[in-house]
Order: sequence, then structure tokens, then C-alpha cells
Amino acid sequence: MALASLAALLLAAADAPLDVPHDETPIACDHCAAWNQEQAPFRIFGNSWYVGMHGLSSVLVVTKAGLILIDGDLPQSAGAIAAHIKALGFDVHDVRWILASHAHFDHAGGIAALQRMSGANVGASEAAAGSLRLGIVPDDDPQSNGGKATPFPAVPHVEAIPEGGSITLGGTTVHAHYTPGHTPGGTTWTWSSCETMHCVDVVYADSLSAVSEGGYRFDDPSRHPTTAQVLRHSIDVVRRLPCDVLVTPHPDASGVFDKAAANARDRHGNAFVDPKGCTAYANGFESLLDERLRKESATAR
Repeated sequence: MALASLAALLLAAADAPLDVPHDETPIACDHCAAWNQEQAPFRIFGNSWYVGMHGLSSVLVVTKAGLILIDGDLPQSAGAIAAHIKALGFDVHDVRWILASHAHFDHAGGIAALQRMSGANVGASEAAAGSLRLGIVPDDDPQSNGGKATPFPAVPHVEAIPEGGSITLGGTTVHAHYTPGHTPGGTTWTWSSCETMHCVDVVYADSLSAVSEGGYRFDDPSRHPTTAQVLRHSIDVVRRLPCDVLVTPHPDASGVFDKAAANARDRHGNAFVDPKGCTAYANGFESLLDERLRKESATAR
């Protein structure tokens, strides 16, 4: 861990109230306060519920044998996520699995605390599992910033879910689709959700944005010869998935709250059902990748 990142973590711990558990010590960042604004939980479709914050998603899948939670947001989000689960009539102690989209502080930061609260198993891709166990962003991550990326509470026990693997609980199977590029361990999770004899394919599509810190170049043939190619392949994976309902780690990327508001106005339909959602999401980020590569090419001349 870089000394600068370690120092930032220690300072945050020193500033935290004494009654805050170590794994819930708030992380400070430019967007953290806005991301962590309160958000009332709501149903997405069938057994799938939104329990995250206003700027960071966390999704609860309810099964006959317990609960599956996807993403834990910030460390300071963990208590609110547990409260959202309770507000829906469920219990955080019934969470059996916590799954991670990718190992950045804003999506994985609350996983350690939520694992402590629930005793749940934690699952992630092989690359993300290693990062979660250490609580750090790896050097080959576009946002590692030379080892200065913000660390997050380490998760003691993480099970690596292989590409194409799955976990099954209470008759619900959640499938792992590796979608690296935004991070090396990026994972998209899919499952089927049903209500009134109508079943849909739900996709929790990982971030696909070509963003980085420092002087990282997605087109650098000497340092990162395949990053753009890997990300483009992940974009295509999401584009081709069976997809009726799309949710993303940053809810604004998939219009989560607009759809929830539409459902509140009209209870006879479900605005989350959009078979073109994954295609539009993938196409949008492919265009942004192309734009980034054009700019990198222009500055390299």
C-alpha cells in the first residue's frame, strides 16, 4: 500500500467518532457526500430490491433460503444499507451472500462491515477477490494512480467465483460474467426475477467507463497493450446478454430513479423492463471509449 494512501486511511480513522466500527470509518472524497445521500429502498422487479444510497447502488435479491446482496457502497453506507433491508421487512442477518461488482472504495468499501453484520459469504471474480482481501486497488487498475488509489476496509474471507460460474440460493441462481477493463476484476451479475408468472432477466452490469488517474493511457502499447481491447470485449459481453432489466453500480448510468418514479406514478406497468437497456448502456460507453482513444492518439502525435 502506498504511504500516501495509508496516511489518508489513518487520518480518516483518527477523525471518525469513537463509536464507529473500524470497517465503517468514513472515507472522504469529492463526491462521497453526494453519493452517500439517503435513498428510500424500493422494489425493482419481483424478488429484486434497491437498497443502496442515492449515488451508489446496492441490490438485494430475496430467495426462499435467505438474501443475496450485490455491492456494499462506501464504508459509511453499510449501516444505511442494513437499515434499508430492515425497512423492507427483511433482516441483514439473513444475508447469505454478498457479491462485488469491482474492488473500488465506492462499491466495495462497505462490504467488510456488511459481512461482519451478516456473517455472509463474499463472492467476487478471481482478480477482485485478491483486491478485496487486501483492501487495495491493484497496480494494473487504470485508477491505481501509481499506488495512490484510495484503500478500503479489507474483507477477510472472499470466495473467487470463476468466469461463467454462479451461486445458487433458495432456487435463485446468480451468474458471474467477467467484464474487466474499468477494473481488472470487473464482474457483471445476472439472474432471473419473477412476479405474477412473468419472469425477466435482470442484469447488474458493472461499470464500463474508460476512466483513469494520472498519466494512464488506454492505447499505450508498451504499458497497457490490451486494456482498450479488453474493455471493448466487456462492452460487447454486456451488449449480448439476455437483458430485460438493467441496474448499474452508479444508478444514474441506468436511469434507476427515473424508472422508480415512473413506477410510483403508474403501478400497472414496470418502467424497469426495457429490453434495449443493456444495448444502449454498452453503446454509450463504447462511444466514450472511442472518443478517449481518439484523444490519446491525437496527443501522442
